Amino acid sequence: MGLRVLVVCEFSGIVRDAFRARGVDAWSCDLLASESENEHHIIGDARNWMDNRWDILIAHPPCTHLAVSGARWFKDKRKEQKEALDFVRAIFAAPIAMKCVENPVSIISSQIRKPDQIIQPWQFGHGETKTTCLWLEGLPKLTPTKIVEGREAKIHRMLPGADGWKNRSRTYAGIAQAMASQWRNPK
Repeated sequence: MGLRVLVVCEFSGIVRDAFRARGVDAWSCDLLASESENEHHIIGDARNWMDNRWDILIAHPPCTHLAVSGARWFKDKRKEQKEALDFVRAIFAAPIAMKCVENPVSIISSQIRKPDQIIQPWQFGHGETKTTCLWLEGLPKLTPTKIVEGREAKIHRMLPGADGWKNRSRTYAGIAQAMASQWRNPK
């Protein structure tokens, strides 16, 4: 049987589709419907799907209550932070040998553990900055695939709006392609 990958908290399908394009049995799971296709997308609580049927778990836990960019509101959201950290702990506790938790600079670093790697989109073909931390178990660090010029901070300049969080949370295609190409034979 081939490699099976579960990508949780991914409504965009970008990481899932990068693996599927390489012949990997990859699925996404989110509370929201998938933007790209729903045939390989599970709508529901990811905790109900993080079991040993998967070889790799890639998780993008919502950063709303975790990211240090929102530190000024931390005192008002202790309950939400605890719940978010408990979800991250559930991801790490899942019986899946190979895991990646992706998040911006966040309290995961101080409350659970430091990230194994910090990457930027400009290392993977996108001339932008978006500091992205990776907590890895059983997976190698990503090797940059295409370092490009440009260090625009488009994410930070996005206007607030109903879909602003969606636009900020999407994984860059170059990073997804690196995950799929470098982790499809991780052993």
